[in-house]
Amino acid sequence: MRYTGAEPAVARLADAARARLPELTETTFAAIIGEMRVYSDARFVSHDDLRSSCAANLAFLLRALAEPGTPDLSQAAATGRERARQGAPLPELLRAFRIGFTEVWQRFVESTVSDHDTGGLVAATRALWTLIDDYTETLTEAYRETLAEITRTRHERRLALVEALFNGATATEGTLWEIARLLDLSLDGTYLVVAAETPGVGREPLPAIENVLGERRHASAWRLTPDLQVGVVSLRDPEAAEPILALLKEKANGRVGVSPVFTGLGNTARALHLARVALSSLLPGAADVVQFAESPLAGLVASDPEASAQLAHEVLRPVLRLPAEERTVLLATLRAWFDCRGSTKSTAERVYCHPNTVRHRLKRITDELGRSLTDPADIAELGTALRALTMFPDAAHLPPGP
Repeated sequence: MRYTGAEPAVARLADAARARLPELTETTFAAIIGEMRVYSDARFVSHDDLRSSCAANLAFLLRALAEPGTPDLSQAAATGRERARQGAPLPELLRAFRIGFTEVWQRFVESTVSDHDTGGLVAATRALWTLIDDYTETLTEAYRETLAEITRTRHERRLALVEALFNGATATEGTLWEIARLLDLSLDGTYLVVAAETPGVGREPLPAIENVLGERRHASAWRLTPDLQVGVVSLRDPEAAEPILALLKEKANGRVGVSPVFTGLGNTARALHLARVALSSLLPGAADVVQFAESPLAGLVASDPEASAQLAHEVLRPVLRLPAEERTVLLATLRAWFDCRGSTKSTAERVYCHPNTVRHRLKRITDELGRSLTDPADIAELGTALRALTMFPDAAHLPPGP
C-alpha cells in the first residue's frame, strides 16, 4: 500500500514537527547513539554523517506527511546506497530508521494530547506507518542493488587479479604486491597450486573448495575455466601440504594435479605449469590427485614441454613404433628398471614376472633403441626421455620422423 498524500490533520501535525526539526534531529541522533552500538562506535558512519543523515531523512519524512501528492523517497534511496557502500548492516540501518519514525510519532502524540485530537493522531499514525513501509522498501531495494553491484565489481576485480597471477602478468614488484594485498595473500608466503580437470563447462571439480580451505585457515584464490579449476593455496607451513593433498583426494571427482610446495607469490605461474604437467600424467578418466615430483631433471623437462616431448620421441622412436601392447610392456619394464635403480630382481617384482623375463625385455629395448643400459650417457638420455614421456603422454603419438 503506497502513501498517496497528506490529510489536513496530518499536515498540521507534520508542519508543527517541522518547526522543531533541529530539536527532533538531536533527539533522534541521541536515541540512535544510545540504543545502537554500531552507531555509537562510529563503526561504519561518523557521528557527523549520522547527524546529517537524521536531519535529511526527517526533513523528507515530514515534507511527505505535510504536502499532498506522491512522496519523494529519493533520500531513503540515497541513504540505502550510501550505507551499502560504507558496509553498514541492513538490519541495523532499518532499525535506525524505525527509531527516527518513532521519534516523529512521539511528537505527534505530544501535539494531540492537549486538545484530545484522537482522530488526528489516528490519521497521523496510519499515514506514518504507511510511509514507513514505503521508505523501508525503497531503502532496502537501493541498499541491495548497490550491494549487488559492489559484490559484482569486487568479484570481477578478484577474478582479474587471479587471472593476472596465474598468467604471470606481474611485471613489477609493486603490481605483485597489489595483487597480494587485494587477494589477502602473503607476497613471500608458502604455497601450492592446484589444477583440477572440470567434468563439464562451468562445473567445479572441487566444489566450494575455497570455503573448505578457509575453514581450515588456509587462504586461497581460484578461477574456473572451461577446462580447469585452478587455485593457489597458502600454507601456514610446508608440512601443511600433506593434509591439503588428503583433502583434495577426498573431494576430487576427476584428475587433479598439484605443484610442488613453493615460496613467493611471483612463482605462481610456473607452479601452475607444473601442476598441469602433474595432471597430464594421470590417465584420462581417473579420479585421483598427483603432485609434481620436484627434482632438477623434472624441472628441466617441465620447463620446455615441446622440446621435451620431441626428445622423448627421438630417443624412444623405435619402441614407440611397436604395436601398442608390446610398446606398453617394454616401456613399463624400462620405467620399473629406473624406479628400482637398475635392480633386475626388484624390477621383476614390480612388473610381476621372472627376472629372466626382465632381462629379455631389457635386451629387446636396447636392441630396438641401439643404446646400452651400462653407458652413463645412454642411461641419462633414456631416463630423461622416459620422464618427458610420463609428463607429456602425447609424445607417444607424435607423427613418426624419417
